[in-house]
Amino acid sequence: MKFPARLFLCASALGTLAACATPQPAPKQQVAVVEPDRPHGDGGVSAFYQPPAQLPAGPGNMIRTEEIQGKHLPDNAGLAVRTLYTSVSGVGEPAPVAVSGQIIFPKGTPPKGGWPIVAWEHGTTGIADICAPSWRGYFSRDRAYLDRWLAAGFAVVASDYQGLGTPGPHPYLMYRPEGYSVLNGLRASLQQYKGTLRNQIVLVGQSQGGGAALGTGWLAPQYAPDLHVLGTVATGVVIAFHVPAHTAHPQITRDNPESPHMSASYGILTVEGSMTSLHPEADVRQFMTEKGKELSHQARQSCLGDLFKYTNAHDMTEENVFTGDRSPLEQGFDTAFTIPDAHLKMPVFVGTGLADDEAGVSQQYDAVAAMCDAGTPVTWKQYPGLTHNGAVNVSADDSVPFALSLLKGVKPRGNCRTIKPISKLEKPLAGVRWNN
Repeated sequence: MKFPARLFLCASALGTLAACATPQPAPKQQVAVVEPDRPHGDGGVSAFYQPPAQLPAGPGNMIRTEEIQGKHLPDNAGLAVRTLYTSVSGVGEPAPVAVSGQIIFPKGTPPKGGWPIVAWEHGTTGIADICAPSWRGYFSRDRAYLDRWLAAGFAVVASDYQGLGTPGPHPYLMYRPEGYSVLNGLRASLQQYKGTLRNQIVLVGQSQGGGAALGTGWLAPQYAPDLHVLGTVATGVVIAFHVPAHTAHPQITRDNPESPHMSASYGILTVEGSMTSLHPEADVRQFMTEKGKELSHQARQSCLGDLFKYTNAHDMTEENVFTGDRSPLEQGFDTAFTIPDAHLKMPVFVGTGLADDEAGVSQQYDAVAAMCDAGTPVTWKQYPGLTHNGAVNVSADDSVPFALSLLKGVKPRGNCRTIKPISKLEKPLAGVRWNN
């Protein structure tokens, strides 16, 4: 994806012709073209993502679909379609909202009853509409990972999440907007493709999506009992649970391993996404320096990889991007981010790269420990020397068989009895693809 710099300069080449008898026109002056601001990161996508003025009544109804063309699909994909469907807001009052997403069908004829479903919950892409996976397409890591699930006989139903692709702010890292978006996308997809999709679902997510998958798994029994969610697979988990006092596995100190520039990128997404959603009346830029306002402008029209480049190139950190006390903006965020308890009524697989310097390892241990202490059957696999990105595809060697066993009615007991605290990051292994 091309990095959209803040200023685009129209330059003209200057040449001289010494033997020319007629005067040459004066060289054109360079003109600075300011990229327009996009409140909430809205815009830049096709008309498909614009919901109708009157939404269909009730959540989980399909508004429209279209075939995805011009994108490099996973090798085992037979067909991919964009979806636009109804859901409810996970922020404030449960108002109707439209959410976008996609469905990827495997090659071949569906089995009797239809393809079982992997509900893919994507990791951080940004808060701008152009960062919606159904619009942007697939990075090689995710394309390879989704291909593993397609090859195993699953269709992929993937939500972009509330406000990503569609109008309005994206409530970044908030489990209710993510969970409602995923569950209603599943309802709409099953209704639209009866007989092609089967109501047997495994929730699968990475990073932001790992937390989203756990939040969706926690919400599903109460919010969507009509959906047959068999289990949850989460890697590079970013989430917190409310933990009671005096648990069998005490929580350990949270680490913050990412670089200062990376922290600035994630920080601006949290402010522009979550805190804007929670406090729509606030001018979030009053809490930013001039550098911060520039970064805010970038976050509204570019995606995570470009934000990393931008914060690196301009030496941006949370200290020089934000000003003073941000507590007015932060009110309500911990509640919106933290799942009220850690008991999921389904088997859970968690994969953690022990060189994960983005999500860290201590908070992933904390999430596993909380679920184990709450009685959730957790299978926790650790991958020495693998990073946040590197662990994704390697973990499929364990998580795909885990999911296939759930389809057969086998419920793994998990390994909660053997888990031990980890907090020290390992060095990344060389020679492993995506292990950056």
